[in-house]
Amino acid sequence: MMKEIDELVKDINLAEEVMELSGENPYDCYQCGTCSASCPFIEEMDLKPDEVIRYVVLNRKEVLKSKTIWICASCFECAERCPRDINITKLMEALRQIILRKNVDYTEIEKIGEEEKRTIPQIAFVSLFRKNVG
Repeated sequence: MMKEIDELVKDINLAEEVMELSGENPYDCYQCGTCSASCPFIEEMDLKPDEVIRYVVLNRKEVLKSKTIWICASCFECAERCPRDINITKLMEALRQIILRKNVDYTEIEKIGEEEKRTIPQIAFVSLFRKNVG
């Protein structure tokens, strides 16, 4: 599946695509790290928010395989504190949309165990289904 996303996005320019989808300019970021320092979920991320932006600017498409873009809860802490007024939550959503618009789904609902089904909030399932069905 990971190879599939590489093939699907090989011809896109991430920064241009993100700007078009989000209205945010990743080139405005000067890598101060305020977004990462503000993030309540930073411990769960494989890339810090400022690294995600850097990957986008450098057109490093492996950012689309990062769990960070899916962990972002859109709490707006980063956007509120950004000295350049970049709404990073919009940027993260744009990266998710790039994947979802290519109909790549990494979720296999039938493989979710019964215990997980009881503990995962229902809204998470609803959100997952909405994103995967359009």
